Amino acid sequence: MGPIAARPVGSAATRGEARRGAVRRAVVLLASALVLGAPGARTAAGASDTAEFAATLDGRQRREFEAYVSARTVFDFETDKFWRECSDKRAIRKRKKSAGEVLTRDDYVLAYPPEYKGPKLSSEVQKAWAAFQSRDDGPKEPAQPLPTVADFLAAAKEHYKFEPERVTEREFKLRYAREALALGLTKEQVVRVYALETGGQGTADMQAGINPITKKGTAISSALGYAQLLHANSVNEIAKHGTAFVERLQRMALRPGLDGRRRTALRGKVASLKVMVKTAKSVPYDWERHQALARTPRGYGIHALNLDGDVGPWLQVIKLDGIMQEARKAGRTGLKPVEMELMNLAGPGTGLEMMLPAGLDVPTVNFFARGGYERNTIVRGKTSAELLAALESRMDENEKRPGAVEFAAVFDEIAAARRAGR
Repeated sequence: MGPIAARPVGSAATRGEARRGAVRRAVVLLASALVLGAPGARTAAGASDTAEFAATLDGRQRREFEAYVSARTVFDFETDKFWRECSDKRAIRKRKKSAGEVLTRDDYVLAYPPEYKGPKLSSEVQKAWAAFQSRDDGPKEPAQPLPTVADFLAAAKEHYKFEPERVTEREFKLRYAREALALGLTKEQVVRVYALETGGQGTADMQAGINPITKKGTAISSALGYAQLLHANSVNEIAKHGTAFVERLQRMALRPGLDGRRRTALRGKVASLKVMVKTAKSVPYDWERHQALARTPRGYGIHALNLDGDVGPWLQVIKLDGIMQEARKAGRTGLKPVEMELMNLAGPGTGLEMMLPAGLDVPTVNFFARGGYERNTIVRGKTSAELLAALESRMDENEKRPGAVEFAAVFDEIAAARRAGR
């Protein structure tokens, strides 16, 4: 190759660089205005606080703080711009997919979010700024804690007269495995998804953020059980499959030779589940509406079904089967466990897109909302292919833990019984 030609003066690239430079300079001027309290600066959110704090500093500290705020303002501007581009590209891809058009690499953002590399505050100014920001401005609404298993159980009892039938972990795994095999799922798929979702030691009542063994920790989401269903997932699945679950319980209650106490318990469960189905179907079959219902006490009560020895395995396995069905519709069969997990993590449609040739080697920023991307450490800074590799590695590690080992043994036991004709 020959030497790189210089860009002609006035080229589109040069004009573009000039415009970006002008925008950055404008942002820096705005940042300085915020710190210095220039006229009109208070129209920006937080400007008055920034200027008020700057006025408490000596000359050296003020210059340090001004440089920091200026740099952070430029960084925040560029970060917001980056995520707007991701959103715009996502909208374009959605239109192309609806029209049946093939996605290409050009339909994706190929960069990663900007990293802050500007000046930092000294410890003394940082502490003073933190104290200033946390000063008492009057009474504040306390943050509402996330609902926990205790809340789900209480809501189920109050609104549906329902108390889940709890069984041992081994029995829950047996029922779960039988249900999975009946729907065509494999041992490898179920055990490795369990290993990833629960760390390989999850219990039937495990909630995300709380150690399933020590029971210590703080809930970080409503995710429950072996497949870590969110409360909105539970509402969604009961709206879709609840009637079939009711009919199944009714058939179980009619089995000849059934213990009287068990028959009575099943009939009570049927009555409770009917009310739950009615509740779940009281809103349109729409994910956002299901999310809204799930955040209410009646939604909490539906989520308690995951803990029941009869319905819990059905509810969670049918969610996994739904992922398989979505893949079949798209022409993919025999999903690997890691591919199932990707579809579970990102959503079935998005997960499938991430596995397309055009989506595999592009950054995961294209597939997650900003908040989800920034919170999820396993997602950040990776391409789709790298995320798949990271999920695979974590499955390999967690599959060696006691819960996953027991789960695998349960599948082997069922297979041995079938071979023996039992």
